Amino acid sequence: MLNSTTVCNHVWEEHNNKFICRECGKSKLVFTDGKGVRDNGRPYTKKANKDRFLFPSEYMKFEDVLKSKQKFSVKFLINTGCRIDESKNVIVQDIDLANRRLVFRKTKTKATKGEEEGKPRIIPISTQFAKFLKRYIAIKRLKPQDKLGVLSNNALNTAYKIAAKKAKIKDPQDISSHTFRKTLEVWLMSLGVADIPLTAHLGHDIRTAASHYVSPDIFTWDDRKSMRLIIGDLYERRER
Repeated sequence: MLNSTTVCNHVWEEHNNKFICRECGKSKLVFTDGKGVRDNGRPYTKKANKDRFLFPSEYMKFEDVLKSKQKFSVKFLINTGCRIDESKNVIVQDIDLANRRLVFRKTKTKATKGEEEGKPRIIPISTQFAKFLKRYIAIKRLKPQDKLGVLSNNALNTAYKIAAKKAKIKDPQDISSHTFRKTLEVWLMSLGVADIPLTAHLGHDIRTAASHYVSPDIFTWDDRKSMRLIIGDLYERRER
């Protein structure tokens, strides 16, 4: 058995409803027809489309039917493109409103590089989103060490399905917190943001970005105009 500091390349062997690495003991689910079982025995359904993203018209209809707490969480995700775990750990002190930027101090670790703790990531935010956060912090009377109050992933996943059905969005079962991260990535790509700032913003590498490539030709001029209404001037001066 490998120790906790060793990076394992994983040699998977199937046991019951799981794959188990014979080197380190790590397990992962085996899916049958999109369904599997969690470690605690509860059923788990794999999304049919992990690369699901929203067109601007879909997003606006979706946001319109959300409740206020849900809406704040979704607006935070679509405007930052962060992972849900990253959003949960942001505190007021992490937001630099004057310079319109935000720092994620707890980020995803890269096991292949042997990281035990993710490196902090600083991203820009739009003028419009900075103003939104300023109003939100004032209304909630949040202190520097307070978390922003992004809802838990479980609560959001339930809200996503209900909202998507109300908004009559196709394949509501595919909507997750990752959908908004993917949506911002695709929108910024379509708006001409270059690979380097885009990958730095999202916290992944060029290879990952390339595997997520979506042709900008699928969006119309009206789509891009609507994108700007939603995400404001984020990277606007950096567009090609």
